[in-house]
Amino acid sequence: MSDDDGRPPSPEPRRGPASDEGVLTRLRTAEEGPLLFVREVLTSALAVLAVGLFLFAVSGVWPPMVAVESGSMEPHMHKGDLVFITGPDRYAPDASVEGTAVVTAETGAEVDYRKFGGPGSVIVYDDPGSAGPPIIHRAMFWVDEGENWYDRANPEYMSADNCRELANCPAEYAGFITKGDNNPRYDQVSGIADPVRPEWVQGVARVRIPLLGWVRLTLANSMATTTPVAPVSIDSADSVESVDVATEDVTTAEPTVANVATTAPLPVETSKTAVHGDAVAA
Repeated sequence: MSDDDGRPPSPEPRRGPASDEGVLTRLRTAEEGPLLFVREVLTSALAVLAVGLFLFAVSGVWPPMVAVESGSMEPHMHKGDLVFITGPDRYAPDASVEGTAVVTAETGAEVDYRKFGGPGSVIVYDDPGSAGPPIIHRAMFWVDEGENWYDRANPEYMSADNCRELANCPAEYAGFITKGDNNPRYDQVSGIADPVRPEWVQGVARVRIPLLGWVRLTLANSMATTTPVAPVSIDSADSVESVDVATEDVTTAEPTVANVATTAPLPVETSKTAVHGDAVAA
C-alpha cells in the first residue's frame, strides 16, 4: 500500500505467546520444572509401549507374559517367575501336534525335544469348565476321540487298574493330557481339567524370568484385598422399634450385625494332589 493514500500501515498480526513448534522445542530442551517431568513421563510411556509392541509382534499373543502362581511346575518353574509365551500355533517344530506348536512329552522324549528341564512343551491353557486363572503345565501326550489311553499312561501318575476306573478314559474328544512336573497325577486324573482341546491353549512357554512375576502377583493380590469391617456387637447394636398399625402391638426388631469383608488370598498349595499351576497374565 502506498504512503500517499492517507491510511496508516496495517499492524503486524499478533502471535501467541508460543507456537506449537516452540512448545515442542521447550519440552525437548527443558532441564527442570513441569516440562521436564512431562517429558520424562512421556518418554517412559513410549518406551513401555515400544517394548509391548515388540513382544506382541514376536509372540503373536496378548499379553505375552504370565506370572506363575503356584509350585506345581517346580523345580523347573517357581512361584513368582515371569514366563514369556508365544501363540499356540507360532514357531511350530516339526514334531508338534498338527495345527499347533505343541510337542508332547511322549514325542519330545523320542526326538530329544526338551523345554524347562523335561521333554515336550509347557503350555498355558484355560479350561472353560473350571474356575480360576489359566493353568501352566506340561503337555504329556495327545489322545484321540474315543481312545483308551490307559496303556499309554505312566502308572505312577494315576490310580486305576483299567480304563473304566480312569477318569476321562476313554477320551470323550481329542486333546492333550497334561501334568504339572511337581504333581503326582495327570490333570485329567486329579480333576484339574478335562483333556485340553487345542483351542483352550493360550500360549506355549518359551522363556522363564525368575522372581519378576512377584510384581504382578503382588499387584493382583493388593487389588483383590478389601479392608476388613469390624462386626457390630449384638449387645451394643441399636434395636429398632416398630408399631403394628392394625394391632398396635409394639415389637422389637432383631439387631443387625455387619458383614465381615474378607481378603481374597492368592492360591495356596495345600497338598500335592491339589496343586494347580495357575498363571496370571502380566
